[in-house]
Amino acid sequence: MKLPNHIKTLPFLQKLQWVIDPLGYLENAAKQYPDIFTAEIVGFGDTVVFVNHPEGIQEIFSNDRKKFVASGEINKILIPLLGDYSLLILDGDPHKRRRQLVMPSFHKDRMRTYSEQIYNLTEKVFSELPIEQPFYARTATQEISLEVILQIVFGLSEGELFTKLKHLLASFIDTFNSPLASSMLMFPLLQRDLGAWSPWGKFVHKRKQIDELLYAEIAERREQADPNRTDILSLLILARDEEGNPMTDRELRDELITLLLAGHETTATVMAWALYWIHQNPQIYEKLLQELSTLGNSPDPMSIYKLPYLTAVCNESMRIYPVAMFSFPRIVQEPVKLMGHSLEPGTVLLASIYLTHHREDLYPEPKQFKPERFLERQFSPYEFLPFSGGVRRCIGEALAQFEMRLVLATILLNYQLVLADNQPEQPQRRGLTLGPKTGIKMLVKERHARFKPQFNMATTSA
Repeated sequence: MKLPNHIKTLPFLQKLQWVIDPLGYLENAAKQYPDIFTAEIVGFGDTVVFVNHPEGIQEIFSNDRKKFVASGEINKILIPLLGDYSLLILDGDPHKRRRQLVMPSFHKDRMRTYSEQIYNLTEKVFSELPIEQPFYARTATQEISLEVILQIVFGLSEGELFTKLKHLLASFIDTFNSPLASSMLMFPLLQRDLGAWSPWGKFVHKRKQIDELLYAEIAERREQADPNRTDILSLLILARDEEGNPMTDRELRDELITLLLAGHETTATVMAWALYWIHQNPQIYEKLLQELSTLGNSPDPMSIYKLPYLTAVCNESMRIYPVAMFSFPRIVQEPVKLMGHSLEPGTVLLASIYLTHHREDLYPEPKQFKPERFLERQFSPYEFLPFSGGVRRCIGEALAQFEMRLVLATILLNYQLVLADNQPEQPQRRGLTLGPKTGIKMLVKERHARFKPQFNMATTSA
């Protein structure tokens, strides 16, 4: 099969660089072939075609139920993490039905119901940080985001299950927090349980502990099914397919772990990056404070959500180092032409989010953090795609956008922070995602008590 623009580096070296330095790999490839190239990597079959041009991405996303199918089958690399019945693994009608079940909990209209909780969790986490002592922004934002998703998925905000799950999930996802650790996902030969002290053995042990908690909670909820509860677990337990059958315990477990992991990891990372960029540039910091001050001390959370400069800062944080480097993989279903290249059935395609976000023709000086670019022009869903696109677009987009803006507003107005390290923060592979290498070390210089959104009846009902 003839594929477009093969990278000429030896396949073994390509795979190695892809695991250790994925951004370096992508940037070197794009210097040779800016729009489309064929790579030899690990994770989605040996050979994949990266598409980096908006026109090509639009063609893929607009035809991903026909010419280019978004196949969960090729996401098998995620099965050890998420299970066989995860939304990210399902295909076709099963995927569509599961997505329809889960989507309402993440609808934009429900964001008001989460606002007070997001504010309170942010205050709780940051009020406990000691003055003038270093902390890691990524750890703080992860705690906030994890507690938010536990509330949405389980309806939990306290208690033994809440405490155990919060601790275990944070430890579970950190299993793959470096390129070396991530290689366990990439290479099945490394997935050997050699006991509690082996890397994969530790991962399996943590997964077993989480599973025990999840299955126990599923059993209890089945016995006490409550149609008035609105958390996702309750909705999924009550759901029935066309034949009247409920989801099995295994299906429920896989969906819960998917939502818990995917629902907090990405948002936490973006918020940490935003804090880094804001405090690295005094002008951005001052502009944000000026914009936030126009709302007064008790604004409606939805007014915060709509602030243009705050939105631009969040968007630029997702542009410069997108958490997901590429979209959900697509598989060519019939002979097609894409960007002038002929592709045969079975070809695996990845829309490169990172390379698209760093195109000079779209984003001049792409290595520079410039929120103003999002005020100066509107980017299409094929030019700016931090939440991917098509039928596999992230279902948690509305919650993530709302959460990151409200959390940042709360921190900026109630706390004076500074970066504790003058060294530039670098991105690093965390499993299949990108995150800050050191976690972003910061200090709380001062606390203020000048900001609390107004959570009135109109705000907290939806």
